[in-house]
Amino acid sequence: MHSKAPLALSGFLALPIFFAALMASSLALEKPRVVQWRHADGKLVQIFHDPAGSNEVKIWLFALIPPLLVVLAGLLASYIPYGLYVTCAAAVVGAVLLTLRLHRWEVHHTARFPYGEDNLPDNTTSSQISRGEWEHDAAQTVRSFEHYTIGLSIAAAAIATFLAVRKRRAPTTGVVRETGGAPTVT
Repeated sequence: MHSKAPLALSGFLALPIFFAALMASSLALEKPRVVQWRHADGKLVQIFHDPAGSNEVKIWLFALIPPLLVVLAGLLASYIPYGLYVTCAAAVVGAVLLTLRLHRWEVHHTARFPYGEDNLPDNTTSSQISRGEWEHDAAQTVRSFEHYTIGLSIAAAAIATFLAVRKRRAPTTGVVRETGGAPTVT
């Protein structure tokens, strides 16, 4: 392995990507469990319940894919020179890809939950979240995590560049070092 820094950085950058992916996969995949029946008069009655456990498992599994891809990119980047920059680029690409279909997922999630995320009609006093409110907040959270990931990636690349330039400009000969008593020249 050439350097462990790209792998370590990818693990660090995978954290905000995981949380963004969790919110995005909730918007994309979550659906309520619906119980329907017809009254004797023919009227269709629908009751919306919280999502099934299998739906929650699917959301969490899909949320693990983007951060694992970033960590895999960091692992592969640790074998190439300047792999830290590859890791930063992979994190930026991963963060941006999470937002490409975000608006569509937000609209579809709102349509799947006709009474809002709390499954209660907005006109009741028990309703705590209006229809579309949770979806809008979740989409904003994904965008916020995207911005944080991009900012952290740019900061990491800038620090790596600064350290590389500083290392190249450092004098290699004639450095005076103290070794206990008298200064020595190397």
